[in-house]
Amino acid sequence: MAIQIETTKIFVVEDDPMYQRMVKYFMELNPDHEVITFGTGQECLDNLELQPAIISLDYTLPDLSGREVLQKIKNYNSDIVVLILSGQQDISTAVQLLKEGAYDYITKDKETKDRLLNALTHIKQHNKLKREVEQLKKELQVKYQFGNTIIGNSQAMQRVFALMEKAVRSNITVVVTGETGTGKELVAKSIHHNSARRKAPFIAVSMGAIPQELLESELFGYEKGAFTGAVSRKKGQFELADKGTLFLDEIAEIELPLQAKLLRALQEREFIRLGGEKPVAFDVRIIIASHKDLAEEVRKGNFREDLYYRLLGLNIQLPPLRERDKDVLLLANHFLAEAIQRDQLSSLHFSKGAKQKLMSYSYPGNVRELQAMIDLAAVMALGDVIQPEDIEFRGLKREADILTEEMTLEEYKQKIIFHFLKKYDRNVLLVAKKLDIGKSTIYRMLKE
Repeated sequence: MAIQIETTKIFVVEDDPMYQRMVKYFMELNPDHEVITFGTGQECLDNLELQPAIISLDYTLPDLSGREVLQKIKNYNSDIVVLILSGQQDISTAVQLLKEGAYDYITKDKETKDRLLNALTHIKQHNKLKREVEQLKKELQVKYQFGNTIIGNSQAMQRVFALMEKAVRSNITVVVTGETGTGKELVAKSIHHNSARRKAPFIAVSMGAIPQELLESELFGYEKGAFTGAVSRKKGQFELADKGTLFLDEIAEIELPLQAKLLRALQEREFIRLGGEKPVAFDVRIIIASHKDLAEEVRKGNFREDLYYRLLGLNIQLPPLRERDKDVLLLANHFLAEAIQRDQLSSLHFSKGAKQKLMSYSYPGNVRELQAMIDLAAVMALGDVIQPEDIEFRGLKREADILTEEMTLEEYKQKIIFHFLKKYDRNVLLVAKKLDIGKSTIYRMLKE
C-alpha cells in the first residue's frame, strides 16, 4: 500500500520574477512542499480559498503594501502563517508587522535562504504540535462523554445523567455526594469536559490529602517571603484553574478557620495570596464533593452554616453500587475488557456462576472495589472462563451503621422508614410495599 505524504501548501508572493523563482526553488528543496507563486498582492488574496498553510510575502508589491495584504490575510484566516520578506532592514517596521500578526520579518540578503528554511521548519513543527493538541482535545472530549466514562443503565444512574446534563448547560455550583468509591471525581471531570469551560483547566484538590497547615497556600498561593522557604511567588489552585473548573473533593475535611477564608473568596470572587495584600480576581466554576452529609456536619458544628448555603447548588447524589441492579454486570464486563487490553490477556468471559456471585455481594467499596476484584479475577482465571472461585470478596465487613446508635424501637422504625423514603424519592406507595407496612403508617409518621 502506498504511503500518503502530507504536503504543506505555500504561497510565494513576489513581483521580481528572478527572486520569485529563487524563493520557490529554496522551498521546493523539501519535496513535501507544494509551492504556488503570485506576482501581486491581489492575486494572492483572490486565491486564499486554496487554503495555504504558509505565505511568503514581499513587503513591497506593485499594487498593495505588504501591511495591507497581511491584514487581509489575517482577516480571512488568522491561522495562515505569514513570513514578510523585505529589501529594507527597518526595525520599527518589523516590530509593527510582528505585532499585527506576521510570524517573522526576513531581510533579503545572503542569509535569506537559511532564515527562510529555518522559519519553515519551526512553523511546521509548531503546526504539527498544534494539530496533536487539537486531536488530544477531541479525544478527551469523546473520552468524557457520559456514556463512555460512567457505565450504567439503572434508573438510579439515569437520574444522575439527567442532572449532569443540567450541570453542563450552566455554571451553577455542583455538589456531588455519595459513598467512597462511587466515582465522584469522574462525574466532576465529565461535567467539566462537556461544558463551555472544557478548553480551560480542570484542577482537583483533595482536602483530606493535604495537611491543614498547607491547605491555604495550596488553594490561594503565596508571595515571596511569606514564610521561611518561600523564595518566590507561587500560584494557588484557584489561580491555576482560572476560566476552568476547580473540584474540591472531601470539602468537609476543611477546618473552620480556612472555611471562613474560602467563604470570602467564593462571595467576592477574589482572594489574597498568603503574605500578600493585593486581591486576585478569579473566574472558576466550583464543583465540590463529600462522602459526609454536609447538613449533618453543620448541625455538629464542624461546617460553617453560611459556607454550606454558599455551596448549596445542584446536588448530584451518586448511588452505591448495591442499589444499581444489573449495572454490576455491565461494569464487570467493562473492567474485564480493560484488563484484557491493558495486560494483553487472551479472551475471557464470566461463567453463569461467576455472574451470580457478582450479583450477590453488597460492595462496601463500590465501583472502585469491583474494578479491583475484576482485575484480580482476570489474572486468577486458568482458562478463558472466569469461575466463581476466581472472584474474591475482600471488602471490609462493617456492622450496620443503624445498630451502632442506641435508640428506642420507635426511633429505629422511623429511621428505617426515612431511609427508604430517601432511597425511593419519597414514593410512599413503593416504600410501603418494600417494607410490607400500610401507607397510613408512613403518612402518620410524616405528620408527626
